[in-house]
Parts: sequence; C-alpha cells; structure tokens
Amino acid sequence: MEIRPGRSEDAADIVDFQVRMAEETEGFALDRPTVEQGVQAVFDDPRKGMYWMAEANGETVGCLLTVPEWSDWRNGTVLWIHSVYVVPAARRRGVFRLMYQALKGEVESSPDVQGLRLYVAMENVGAQETYRVMGMDDSRYRLFEWMKAGH
Repeated sequence: MEIRPGRSEDAADIVDFQVRMAEETEGFALDRPTVEQGVQAVFDDPRKGMYWMAEANGETVGCLLTVPEWSDWRNGTVLWIHSVYVVPAARRRGVFRLMYQALKGEVESSPDVQGLRLYVAMENVGAQETYRVMGMDDSRYRLFEWMKAGH
C-alpha cells in the first residue's frame, strides 16, 4: 500500500468519498457541486490543507485531509485530520493506520508541526477505538460548533 499526497487528478475520488462518507456516517446528503468546489479550493490554495491518499494495487482505497491550525501555546502548527474515508472493501485492513503512521512521521520530522488532532462523532465508537489503539487519546476539550443553516 502506498500513502501519498493528494494530487488534483484525485479530486473526483475525493469528492465521491466525501459524499459517501456524509451519507454513511450522518445520513446527510451533501451538495456535490459544493463539495467539488471545496475540494478544488484545497488544491488551489495549499494553505487550506492537504489531502493524503491511500492506494492499493493502483486503486485509491482511502483519503483524508489535514488542515493546519496555529497554536500560540506551542509556537507551532497542529494538523487536524478531517474527512477520513476508507472504501468499504478495504476497511479493517489497516488503511487508516498506515495513513496515520505516515502523518505521524511527517510531524515527527518537522520542527514546525507539533501534533495531530481529529474529531469524531460521539456515536462512532468503532472509529474512537481505532484512534485509541493508535495512541491517540480523548482530549480534555469538547468541540462546540455553530454552522449556518444547511451547512
């Protein structure tokens, strides 16, 4: 399996994965043109984030997005992991583990990046266990949000 940075030619797969993930995890139908524009925005402006792709035998089996957040407490960047998706046939086969290990290696080799964070739906117990097994722990923080209607 190969873990590599996303390229603009991956955009269609990424969009498809995000639409599928929203439906599978939240029963939410995303607006495909909006997602297409959102994915393209990352490729147009790398400051927004970076996609990482997992390939097995030349086929894309997973992706995730990292989004940088400046931490004044750490005088460095923390990468948020967003939009994790692994195709159903490849789940429970270590795809996310390899992606996470690649990211962790990037963080460990960069003096400017201090760590990794992610959020997970409270009811997604399976994902939470996966993250714990890889050495992540529940934060002492709770996530609060406000979104405009329909977003």
